[in-house]
Amino acid sequence: MDEELLSLLTSLVEIETENPPGDEAAAANFVYDWLESRGVSATLVEEPFPDRPQVAARVGEGEPSVVLNGHLDVVPAGNRDQWDHPPYEPTVRDGRLYGRGSADMKCGVALAMLATVEFADALDAGDLDGSLVFHAAVGEETAEPGTKTLLERGYDGTYGVVLEPTSLRTATSAKGLGWYEISVGGDPSHASRPDEGNNAIQNARLVLDALEAYDEEIRARSDSLVGHPTATVTRFEAGTKENVVPESATITVDRRFVPSESVEEVDAEIDALLSDVAVEHDLRVEWTRTRVYESAAVPTDGDIAARFRDAAAERADIDPEPWGIRAATDVRNLVNDAGMDAITWGPGSMAQAHAYDEYIELSEVEAGYDILRAALRGLFEDGGN
Repeated sequence: MDEELLSLLTSLVEIETENPPGDEAAAANFVYDWLESRGVSATLVEEPFPDRPQVAARVGEGEPSVVLNGHLDVVPAGNRDQWDHPPYEPTVRDGRLYGRGSADMKCGVALAMLATVEFADALDAGDLDGSLVFHAAVGEETAEPGTKTLLERGYDGTYGVVLEPTSLRTATSAKGLGWYEISVGGDPSHASRPDEGNNAIQNARLVLDALEAYDEEIRARSDSLVGHPTATVTRFEAGTKENVVPESATITVDRRFVPSESVEEVDAEIDALLSDVAVEHDLRVEWTRTRVYESAAVPTDGDIAARFRDAAAERADIDPEPWGIRAATDVRNLVNDAGMDAITWGPGSMAQAHAYDEYIELSEVEAGYDILRAALRGLFEDGGN
């Protein structure tokens, strides 16, 4: 295992960057200082949040231009008593590095940092054709416009790699998601006189039944790379006191959608579903979409995808068949907002993302860096053809 790579990954995991609340500044400053100390001119981008800087850099000029994108924020560690290895005291054991963000996605950031430094001299001198753009973005875990802002500020390219954990498979498609908060009304009464009220929980049961049928219906749709869409109830809240018939209930739905479905189409389906159940059962139902990540897809036979599939198959015997990732990533910004040919690819398992005792296999980290270097070098040497 390359000692510099291990040291860099360990240092990044040690820095708490939980989001919420969005505390990436210390990590951003570390990344900026590290790049500058190795001769790469970096920029602290104090947008969209002045107190949560992002880091961007560009080495070389011209084409092909490749963006290496990673995010600095991690989800909260949760109940730390559930961790056998403290989340921010990175521990190496049995060939694994444990710690929050080890897989999602401090490893991806570390690989992008090393690659930027490694290729900087050759790209700046013109020994290799093209340019490499580095992103260390904020706010990915909460759908904030970190990556989108970096792209709008000119840190874009023709190609892109979002270094999320994919177990080294190359994803040319990514599911989208929408979170929907549904409010179901009722009328309160004393629980000793329940018939004088209108129990919002009982009303919500009718909505839950409709959502279950909707989930079954949309699962019949299919995408060859990312599978089928889903609508999953993930939260339910109701009631204010033990002896009060509840006047409202709130249902949260996680709706995962495939590239052929637009946000507007999903909104319309949710609206029609809830309108129908409200009319049929004389209910008061309102909804709002609280978060959205658009889906994204690029051709499976694109240059960047083919190079990463081939390099991964050669170095680590990774399945070269076209594939898509079920999770939502910032690849949507590269593809949908900037029109880039971008993939999601990186070491680490998505099964470890957001989990207690999150870890990454160090052998996979090492293989990942070899694959990244090989794919980039081939792209630059061939001029992106």
